[in-house]
Amino acid sequence: MPTTVKGVVARSEKQPAELVDIVIPDPGPNDVVVDIEACGVCHTDLAYRDGGINDEFPFLLGHEAAGRVAQIGEAVTHVEVGDYVVLNWRAVCGQCRACRKGVTQYCFDTHNASTPMTLEDGTELTAALGIGAFAEKTLVHEGQCTKVNEDAPAEVAGLLGCGVMAGIGAAVNTGAVQRGESVAVIGLGGVGCAAIAGAKLAGATTIIGLDVDGKKFAAAEELGATHTIDTKGLEPQQIAEKVQELTDGVGADVVIDAVGIPATYETAFYARDLAGRVVLVGVPRPGVELTLPLLDVFGRGGALKSSWYGDCLPERDFPYLTDLYLQGRLPLDRFVTGRTTLEGVDAAMDSLHDGETLRTVAVIER
Repeated sequence: MPTTVKGVVARSEKQPAELVDIVIPDPGPNDVVVDIEACGVCHTDLAYRDGGINDEFPFLLGHEAAGRVAQIGEAVTHVEVGDYVVLNWRAVCGQCRACRKGVTQYCFDTHNASTPMTLEDGTELTAALGIGAFAEKTLVHEGQCTKVNEDAPAEVAGLLGCGVMAGIGAAVNTGAVQRGESVAVIGLGGVGCAAIAGAKLAGATTIIGLDVDGKKFAAAEELGATHTIDTKGLEPQQIAEKVQELTDGVGADVVIDAVGIPATYETAFYARDLAGRVVLVGVPRPGVELTLPLLDVFGRGGALKSSWYGDCLPERDFPYLTDLYLQGRLPLDRFVTGRTTLEGVDAAMDSLHDGETLRTVAVIER
């Protein structure tokens, strides 16, 4: 029987999101209803609210979440009622050309719930990233549920559902950081600081955090940065030279751009060593263009990569990183810098413009 719960909905572009009644339909054969315990406030939700993703309003916001399976469809085999799960937006199909090639992190046909959630009047909701987790309950495909150790608090474990995984994966998976390498990370928000943590986890010995806001350096240093550079007022070439000064005059082996604007990408391109790797994990805005001398692209060699969701495989990476946290080897709790309720989500999204928090998490009390 359909269930009515509270959820945070964006009805139109750049208007405040509202906490309203939404309807969770009965799960289809492969669908799962999850009781949400906590959901992180991510820049992607802000982009949905403000029309930066698409215009398929109204949106049910939220996607970076953990909770417990409350109900399952008749054909579900992946999870059981009561399982503690982190939600993911990469439920791979196993059939598309990427999956058949063995690169399932690039799956072109990931699964979502078979039936949309709605407003009380029947208006269909577009679930953010196919999840919609700023709600007391949500409906997802069984493959979007990844079981993790329930000893990890939901406000911590849920962060693996998006931003923290994107940053760690940019370093570990996409950048393939090796022991003893040097890494520079541009932009020290939640994703950038996660890339710092990922570089440390991978064994990098020189880890440089770069940002225009010096207030962000303390968190980066706690998470593994060995050096920081205040880039305010500096041109890309000047910043690249400062990175070179910290890397024996040659540049970093891997440079991760966690901002995604032309100036930061140009900085990343020139701040790496010859044959070094650039990883773009910050999401550019539509219409933004980049100009680089093609001869420099050829002459510097190496690799220019983009990192989608940290090139993660949730079933492999979420349990592993959760275990590292519980063993005291990955300080995921350091990313939680604020807590709110579903009522406070819209204000928390507005605060993202200030850049003063790594992650505010909406905790759903029951």
